[in-house]
Amino acid sequence: QVRLVESGGGLVQAGGSLRLSCAATGRSFAVAAMGWYRQVPGQERELVAVFPISGDINYADSLKGRFTISRNKARNEVYLQMNSLKVEDTAVYYCYLRVYGRTDAYWGQGTQVTVSS
Repeated sequence: QVRLVESGGGLVQAGGSLRLSCAATGRSFAVAAMGWYRQVPGQERELVAVFPISGDINYADSLKGRFTISRNKARNEVYLQMNSLKVEDTAVYYCYLRVYGRTDAYWGQGTQVTVSS
């Protein structure tokens, strides 16, 4: 069983920064893709940034230049540095993981990010 543990959410003023972390733990898994999505109540979950199975990082176009995803492959960890935060970035941010040999993705429990004006 794979478990995702997120941390780093919170309340920040507009223009501020936050860094989210996600660690994947468990037995015998190989990461295929890992990254972040976010969801606002009443709206669909949307891509923030993901390291895909192959190719370049996928970023939501609207977040390029403000958000940066990074990872520690050896530790199965992924991070999201969020700068110049805006009120509209307020959402629950979910860690996302795909592993080889499994069709369905794993999701973290979500971490709330609230940006105040």
